[in-house]
Amino acid sequence: MGRIPIRDIEPSVENGSWAAKGTELEAFPVRATVFREGHDLFAAEAVLVDPHGNEVQTEPMVLIRPGLGRYEAWLTPTYPGAWTYFVRSYSDPIATWEHNAQARIGADTDIELVFLEAEAWMNRALTTLEAAVQSGATDADMTALKDALDVIHMERLSPTVRFEAATAAGVRTALVHAPVRDMVTESSRFPVNVDRSLALAGSWYEIFPRSHGSYQDQDGTWVSGTLATAAQDLGRIAGMGFDVVYLTPVSPIGTTNRKGRNNTLEAAPGDPGSPYAIGSADGGHDAIHPELGTFEDFDQFVASAKSYGMEVALDFALQCSPDHPWLTEHPEWFTTRADGTIAFAENPPKKYQDIYPLNFDNDPEGIYQEIVRVLEVWISHGVTIFRVDNPHTKPVQFWQRLMAQFRIEHPDILFLAEAFTAPPMMQGLGAVGFHQSYCYFAWRTEKEEIEEYLQELATESDHLLRPAFWPTTHDILTPFMQDGGKAAFELRAVLAATGAPTYGIYSGYELVENVARPGFEEQIDNEKYEFKPRNWQAGEHT
Repeated sequence: MGRIPIRDIEPSVENGSWAAKGTELEAFPVRATVFREGHDLFAAEAVLVDPHGNEVQTEPMVLIRPGLGRYEAWLTPTYPGAWTYFVRSYSDPIATWEHNAQARIGADTDIELVFLEAEAWMNRALTTLEAAVQSGATDADMTALKDALDVIHMERLSPTVRFEAATAAGVRTALVHAPVRDMVTESSRFPVNVDRSLALAGSWYEIFPRSHGSYQDQDGTWVSGTLATAAQDLGRIAGMGFDVVYLTPVSPIGTTNRKGRNNTLEAAPGDPGSPYAIGSADGGHDAIHPELGTFEDFDQFVASAKSYGMEVALDFALQCSPDHPWLTEHPEWFTTRADGTIAFAENPPKKYQDIYPLNFDNDPEGIYQEIVRVLEVWISHGVTIFRVDNPHTKPVQFWQRLMAQFRIEHPDILFLAEAFTAPPMMQGLGAVGFHQSYCYFAWRTEKEEIEEYLQELATESDHLLRPAFWPTTHDILTPFMQDGGKAAFELRAVLAATGAPTYGIYSGYELVENVARPGFEEQIDNEKYEFKPRNWQAGEHT
């Protein structure tokens, strides 16, 4: 507790143990409760410190909750990096003098004491100006203070005239350059991770690359689209104003327990399987499905997207099909059940027979290093954003370490948490470093709950997570979207694009694809399990 106490400082994550969120050129509010004993006046200011340790911005804090001592100022970091801020409070002898002087002059008491006190603080300011070169100080500052001193010494003048001389504009300017403060108190420094602007604001368009350019032969056999055919649609996507094209997983897909259309347990011949069942004899997370092309094709896709002003985001799903190379190379990375079999993913009564989850507790260091290696592969091929699938089913400690490492080694790489889960986990993932987060927007449909949610995201959790609004995804088709027709799709697109700085659209949204799989809040003929070429000139458009 300092001499002028400062408490309850915001933004703060775990009392400053972890960094709050910041974005280049985006102002953020600093709030603190400041108070002191007695009746002397005090003030506070918020100070921004750049990654090099320089105090680059100081803003006076203003009282926003009278009676509760709650103060606020806004600071603006100018580039990405590890910034900090703190609050400085101090006793303000000049404001105290001015308040007391007005009362004494009004009561015609202790007049000469008033101006003896003024002489004391003016001499302190003069000493400061004379002792060091002050930023912005000029000869005019010295002249203003000396002239004011001459006037307040003139006892023949009225107290009002002498008071006006001591509070003249020139004197106030001089005091900015040579502040007079007592009992200066500084809070601890609080970290703010400042990211590039796309971490805050952007527009995403999601595609399954295999659907773009896919077709059926005359015998009914499906031919997969490729990265090259998907690239042919980038101009249309960019033309709608999107700056991120998001690819679902492009790695090889397993055949064991492959899911069929609409999540049936047995795939028919030619069914492509879910791209989230990653891994086959063709490779794992660091490989590309042969039907999609090669890394050369991927590089060309990234280059083409860049030529349209778009970045490429890649789905990063940390689970494996039973055919993934890790199953034989590192069986210890999985959970063996009591009957000796490897546990597939399940959330009883739901079962996901085509994927095995990783067990992060058996060999945490080995898994960590392998996942870092895989991410480095995709970064080397131009991926700048990762949409992480189900991060809430992996240890938060793992993500905290990973986010910290990548902020140092790859500060431009962004991570979006696809975690539709309880608030503590959702906010916890944001707190440990995820740049963006999926959220509950899709299920907020009534006016009052939308207003409450926007208020919550803007003022209560903004230091923890940045929301990304998606009206639908390949997994989500809410009753509101199923029943509302074209109007619902238009309404939710507008709300998504204006309600949060980042929003996303799943391919096919333009065609008002709103028919649900019976009993589920997801589309019929779901693209996760089949090819879905679209005729962009046909159907009802939003």
